[in-house]
Amino acid sequence: MEPARGEFSLNADPDVQLLLLDLQEVDSRLDQLAHRRDALPEAKRLTELEAESAAVADRLVAAETEAGDVQRLVDKAESDVEQVRQRAQRDQQRLDAGVGTAKDLQSLTAEIQSLARRQSELEDAELEVMERLEEVQSAVQGLQADRDRLTQEISETTQARDVAFERIAAESQDLAEERAALVARVPADLLALYDKLRGQYDGVGAAALEHGRCGGCRLELNQVDLNEIRSQPPEAVVRCEECRRILVRR
Repeated sequence: MEPARGEFSLNADPDVQLLLLDLQEVDSRLDQLAHRRDALPEAKRLTELEAESAAVADRLVAAETEAGDVQRLVDKAESDVEQVRQRAQRDQQRLDAGVGTAKDLQSLTAEIQSLARRQSELEDAELEVMERLEEVQSAVQGLQADRDRLTQEISETTQARDVAFERIAAESQDLAEERAALVARVPADLLALYDKLRGQYDGVGAAALEHGRCGGCRLELNQVDLNEIRSQPPEAVVRCEECRRILVRR
């Protein structure tokens, strides 16, 4: 249960209570480092780059698949044109040789003309699919360039993020060691209360009382509360009546 107004259930040496302010400063810096780690611009940018890279990879697969499909159409168109060309060449050779009756030769002439028209149509179709293939291949090359650029930027951003992480980790380690040294000097019951309050009140469990103002909630205490606090011995652990944080008297 929370102590009622005017109830001071813990006692600690005034110098020990002052350690809570040092501990609070260390804990606040640790919280700031944790927030900085979570909000690193490099980490945010890396997430964006990875999402963009995944999208480009999907588009590249689709473009490469389309390029393969169009290439098969080009191959077929070339094969169709070649077949008609060879058929026309054979007919022309027979016509030039003059083998057969006049009716046969006339029929060959008509077929050669028909094949010429068919070859022209097939060559037009071949040109269209070849132009489409060039477009798709150009798109593939562009996406490959995007992929390579993103891969490079991801690598550089990952390195920058890791360097920032290492710096934060080093600072956090130093602070953790400083915290451990402070914790060792604070009584267990006082430390437990401090940690509990930190969890309840935005990471701030103890604050200085200066000029009648609580350093935690930044509110001025009324005269009744101030008089009550002043009436307590120096070793009494007092609490802010507004925010319930531990108040450390300078």
